[in-house]
Amino acid sequence: MLSILIPTYDYDISSLVEEIHTQLTKTAYVFEILCLDDCSKNQETIQKNERINSFSNASYTVLPENIGRSRIRNLLAQKAQYDWLLFLDADVMPVHSDFITKYVEAISDEKEVIYGGILYQEEKPKQENVLRWIYGKEREALSVQQREEASYLRFLTLSFLIKKEVFQKVKFNEEIPNARHEDTLFANDLKHAEVHMTHIHNPVYHLGLDTSKEFIRKSMESVEVLILFLKNRLIEHDDILITKVFKRVKTVGINHVLSLMYRWFGNRFEKNLLSNNPSMFIFDLYRLTYLCYLDKRQ
Repeated sequence: MLSILIPTYDYDISSLVEEIHTQLTKTAYVFEILCLDDCSKNQETIQKNERINSFSNASYTVLPENIGRSRIRNLLAQKAQYDWLLFLDADVMPVHSDFITKYVEAISDEKEVIYGGILYQEEKPKQENVLRWIYGKEREALSVQQREEASYLRFLTLSFLIKKEVFQKVKFNEEIPNARHEDTLFANDLKHAEVHMTHIHNPVYHLGLDTSKEFIRKSMESVEVLILFLKNRLIEHDDILITKVFKRVKTVGINHVLSLMYRWFGNRFEKNLLSNNPSMFIFDLYRLTYLCYLDKRQ
């Protein structure tokens, strides 16, 4: 009935699988838990994850080569034998002990994709992780009502349930670079395929907080990928908020000024974002000015 699919890379998922397995074995659901490791290098982590193979109806396999975030998710779906696929990222943990039950109870004939949402723990982390924590709490940990206001834009792939027949039609795009935004493109493809999106309150905690430096690097890489997406018509400007704003500033002709702002104030922006009280306005401005800078260079 239910295939739980968990891709991982150099991350200990044994506790996550144990929790999911415990919840499943308390029910009468037919299930499998498939875990694919994208050729991790950390042998200690691999050894911890290998205990997953001792759980009933669960498997952990290390791939012989790194295939990337899109391909590994598609491969998991290909290997799955049941009609509903529950994708979970490696660095999440269910908030509630009835997490599996809530997802299963939400299944009906007309449902195609069900997204339960995410939360971040209330305790403020170390300064080096503050930016990712603040961003997550303000931009990702949204109520059902907030998510429904922009149903596809506020969908994240950290934890979602999808009909296998739907996933076979709208897969993760393997043609894009193994960089960022594969989840954004997947959500956008669901939207254009008119796949029905259902939002419920069934959150997971996002535990794997990047350092602020790492999050800034990944965020700027994401901007670079957006330029590629726009160039190759994989997205339209109005599909994503930052590219929608970019289109407006370019229309009124202030993109050149914003490009200069990136060159003049980029270091100051980053200094704020690495502080103990980073500004989300500065974060948005930093990415937007970088987008204008990259566009001007082309």
